[in-house]
Amino acid sequence: MASAGRPDEPIGRALIRLLASDLDGTLLRSDNTVSQATRDALADAEAAGLIIAFVTGRPPRWLHEVAEATGHRGVAVSANGALTYDLHTETVVAEHPLPPGVLSEVTSVLRAKIPQVRFALEYGLDFAYEPEYRHDWEISPETDRAGRRLPTPVAVDLTGLLDKPAVKLLAKGHGLAPDEFMDLVEALVGDQVTVTRSGHSPLVEISATGITKAFGLAALADSHGVSRHQVAAVGDMPNDVPMLEWAGQSYAVANAHPSALAAAGTVLAETNDEDAVAKLIRTLLHS
Repeated sequence: MASAGRPDEPIGRALIRLLASDLDGTLLRSDNTVSQATRDALADAEAAGLIIAFVTGRPPRWLHEVAEATGHRGVAVSANGALTYDLHTETVVAEHPLPPGVLSEVTSVLRAKIPQVRFALEYGLDFAYEPEYRHDWEISPETDRAGRRLPTPVAVDLTGLLDKPAVKLLAKGHGLAPDEFMDLVEALVGDQVTVTRSGHSPLVEISATGITKAFGLAALADSHGVSRHQVAAVGDMPNDVPMLEWAGQSYAVANAHPSALAAAGTVLAETNDEDAVAKLIRTLLHS
C-alpha cells in the first residue's frame, strides 16, 4: 500500500490509512455471518498497515462475536459513537452518556405525544427496558467471549430506567412506519438530543447532543494521527450518514437506505450479501 503522503497532497485511494465500516447491513451478511472473503480481506488490510475500525450502533456485548468471526482485535466505536471499546481488553475506553435529567425530559415529551412509545436504555455494558418494550433481537448473551457472565437485562417501570446516565436511549414506536417515527421523534426532541436509526423497524436510537458515528470516528482517527482525508467510511443506514459526510472518502453498499446512498461519495455495486466491503478493501489495497 502506498504511503499516506502529506495532508495537502491530492486525495486518492492510495492515501487512505483508516477504513471505517458499519457492521449490520454493511460488513455482515444478512444472516449476521462474516464471509471468508471478508475475513481474508480484513486480514490482508491489517497486514498492509490499513487501520480497520468497526463503527456501529451495537453495544459492546454484541461485538465479541464479530471480533471472533473477523479476527479483529482493535478498537471499535460502538453505540453510534457514544462508546469507544477496546476489543482486546474488553474495556470501555471513552463514553459520552445522556444525563438523567435529559433522559427524563425526552422520555416525558415522547410519551406525552406518542402514547404507544416504549423505551429501553443502554448503559454501556448493562441494558434495561420497559416491560412492554418488544424486542427484535436477543437482548443479551449470557456470557462474553471469555466466558464471563454478563449482567442480566432487567424489565422495570420507566422511572426506574432514568436514575443513571445512559449511552443510548431506544424508543420503539409500535404501529408507526420507521421513517415516519424517526421524523416525528426528531421534530419533538431533536433540539435536545441526537436522533437516528439503524434498522428496518420503528426503533429510534437517541444519543447525547453531537454524539454520532462521525464524532466517535473523528476521535479514533485523531488518536492514530489520521486526518479525515485519510479515512474511508462505508455504511448503509441513517445512523451512518454523519460518518459518511465526515470521511474523506465515503461509500454506501448497494442495499443502503436512501439517506446513506445520498450521503456517500460512491455507491458500491455490491450489497452486503455480495461482500461489498471485502471488494472495497481489495480496491483500496491495489490502487
